Amino acid sequence: MAPFNFTHSDASTFILTGIPGLEAAHIWISIPFFTFYIVSLLGNVTLLSVVGKEQTLQKPMYLLLCMLALTDIATPTFVVPKALGIFWFNLKGITVAGCLTQMFFLHTISVMHSSTLVTMAFDRYVAICNPLRYATILTNAQIAKLGLVGFIRAVLFILPLPLLLSQQTFCANRIIPHTQCEHIALEKMVCGDIRVNRIYGYVLMFVINGFDLTFIALSYGLIIRAVLRISSHKAHQKALNTCTAHICVMLTYYTPTFFSILTHYFGQGIAPYVHIILADLYLLIPPMLNPIIYGVKTKELRDKVVKYTCRSSADTKFTQSSAHTRDDISSGLQCPSGNCQIVREYVNQH
Repeated sequence: MAPFNFTHSDASTFILTGIPGLEAAHIWISIPFFTFYIVSLLGNVTLLSVVGKEQTLQKPMYLLLCMLALTDIATPTFVVPKALGIFWFNLKGITVAGCLTQMFFLHTISVMHSSTLVTMAFDRYVAICNPLRYATILTNAQIAKLGLVGFIRAVLFILPLPLLLSQQTFCANRIIPHTQCEHIALEKMVCGDIRVNRIYGYVLMFVINGFDLTFIALSYGLIIRAVLRISSHKAHQKALNTCTAHICVMLTYYTPTFFSILTHYFGQGIAPYVHIILADLYLLIPPMLNPIIYGVKTKELRDKVVKYTCRSSADTKFTQSSAHTRDDISSGLQCPSGNCQIVREYVNQH
């Protein structure tokens, strides 16, 4: 059955084509998109719920995980609904303001995500290199302040991008061969001089990624130096195990990010749909994998998730069992002779 066509075009509208060259497979492509999104939401919402309910988990490390989970919920939420609208209902139209807004939030959340990874690297450094001062250096209030600083940094750095583009004149052909409004894709729609936009984009990329990766590398350099000074092999393993989950999360985030950037700038011979699929996957895969990685690697978190899952299952079974018991009593199967009406009234009230 042909998809509904609600596409319209005017001077204030862009057209997102989805994945050019794979239009016939849009329905099939939507299946992993939707699956990744649902798994991501379930995993990250579960993490937030468990940390929120469990007092023992409300400490800096797990508050940082909550910050990461919030960015992991927001990132695909700004992409997947629009992409599914394109795949399922051919809803390709998006206003210029809507496109710039989507671009702003996508890049802001990405920078915030990177800031959270930097803070987590600092958290691991303090936990391993200064364990006795950990509770005084990193308090919950301090983590909240670092999160606020990261958010302000992201907004201040990214806000000029849509502001600069909003001052430009876009070409008559307003077709964007993508599922989302990326900054690079929007730059290609500008008919005027975009040297300022391009230079700011390059500076932004090198400043943010350069600073964040340098700080992370410095933290892990100090961690490795501290670990090598420990004579016990068991202590080595224990110290490095505390960093394993963070390293895995960084690899799932930075590897596809840089691969997507490199293929965009240096992979001119690569088919356009490869660029688009890579750009989408780097927004979909990390949010799905992060709660799984931390759930597997962090025993305390894993135990609490199992605890609440089992408790929920037990509560459900108890409720069903209680309902059956009430039915049996009410029906007179366990009703003492001469007191059936009294028993029924008691059961109905309780």
